[in-house]
Amino acid sequence: MPLPFKLVYDDRYDLHLGAHVFPSQKYRLVRQALLDEALAAPADFLAPEPAADEDVLRVHSQEYVRKVKAGKLSSMEILRLEVPYSKELVEAFWLAAGGSILAGRRALSDGLAANIGGGFHHAFPEHGEGFCLLHDVAIAIRRLQADGAIQTAMVVDTDVHQGNGTAAIFGGDGTVFTFSIHQENNYPYPKPPSNIDVDLPDGIADADYLARLESHLLRAFEHFQPDLLFYVAGADPYREDQLGGLGLTINGLQKRDRLVFNMARRRSVPAAIALAGGYARRIEDTVRIHVNTILAARDAILESPSSSL
Repeated sequence: MPLPFKLVYDDRYDLHLGAHVFPSQKYRLVRQALLDEALAAPADFLAPEPAADEDVLRVHSQEYVRKVKAGKLSSMEILRLEVPYSKELVEAFWLAAGGSILAGRRALSDGLAANIGGGFHHAFPEHGEGFCLLHDVAIAIRRLQADGAIQTAMVVDTDVHQGNGTAAIFGGDGTVFTFSIHQENNYPYPKPPSNIDVDLPDGIADADYLARLESHLLRAFEHFQPDLLFYVAGADPYREDQLGGLGLTINGLQKRDRLVFNMARRRSVPAAIALAGGYARRIEDTVRIHVNTILAARDAILESPSSSL
């Protein structure tokens, strides 16, 4: 059975970084798992166009974009980025930004969509860091606002690392509500304030995590009713993640996803997914967590088919 929403994907999302801790091959493996397990059909996937420079410049400074495209980043800027610079890197990030724009558009038309990539929430207007060259979700939100497709958006970020770029980009902007639930004693330092930051203790397990997520997300929706929700769905709160220190199980992470999707559906808020970080010791675990996010979204739709987003 085809999925009731579209998935955005391009083979060039995989940067072929080899033994790097950032497993960019996971995007290809997620797509393959969805196909191999007959959870999605080839027709469910859409190919993105690279984001236009005009759209990238809605978020990032002209000087930064010029240096990135011309290969003029300094050695310190590349060190801060933590992935090797290449033309393929630039191509991949422009595609990821285009992918999140497309996912946002499809979410608005279909109720839900997913970018099998993106979620690069550590990018700032004038620099990249933490594996993030461009902030694809911010670019998508700004493009959709410029088109008049949305006025307001909410970013719900469940990556183990706080969305510092998201908080910095949208700080003081009343049209975008930022929510981040993350491990307190982990990168980044400092953590610019989101509208709601849920700072978690080391090792927190499923039940406590889910209770805190639900209570704070309810509070977010009490304060803000967005036209679109962007869900930054990190796989790295997993207890076997190399860059995380929380205690969630694979099952607990899928319950997390269902909680987010069900809350959005109850409020008739369309949701666009970006699959963010994930660095499990076994890449198969990261892939399974991301596949489960797609399945949780599918189930949220199938279990409430009459409720339109």
